[in-house]
Amino acid sequence: MQIETATPDHLDQVATLFDAYRVFYEQPADLAAARAFLAERLARGDSHILLASDAGKALGFTQLFASWSSVSMRTIWILNDLFVAPGGRRRGVGRLLLRAARDFAAGTGAVRLELSTQKTNLAAQTLYESEGWQREEKFFRYQLAVAR
Repeated sequence: MQIETATPDHLDQVATLFDAYRVFYEQPADLAAARAFLAERLARGDSHILLASDAGKALGFTQLFASWSSVSMRTIWILNDLFVAPGGRRRGVGRLLLRAARDFAAGTGAVRLELSTQKTNLAAQTLYESEGWQREEKFFRYQLAVAR
């Protein structure tokens, strides 16, 4: 199994996984829009995408976005998306992607990684906690919708 930084050459593989990820979160399938969204992320360099594959078959991905900690004056990486295709599940793909994300963030001098997941996604929570992620109890998370 191989984890690598996605480039425009990987766009079709990552877009297929990204579209399936969005469907998992109850969004309508739209491969063309998924491809366009990721192409823009890669062209602008405003996300870092890691791709897991085995013998050339894409099995999963994670996408990280940079943020900043004003207090520590260092980068925070938001692990915004993590998805493993059904054929890659129970094979350690998610664990490898989490570790690759950790190594990437450490290599950039980041202060931490952050993620959020649905309260009902117990499998993901178990994986995160087994890799040393700690649930934040100190702060509340708020959202404000600005687009309709």
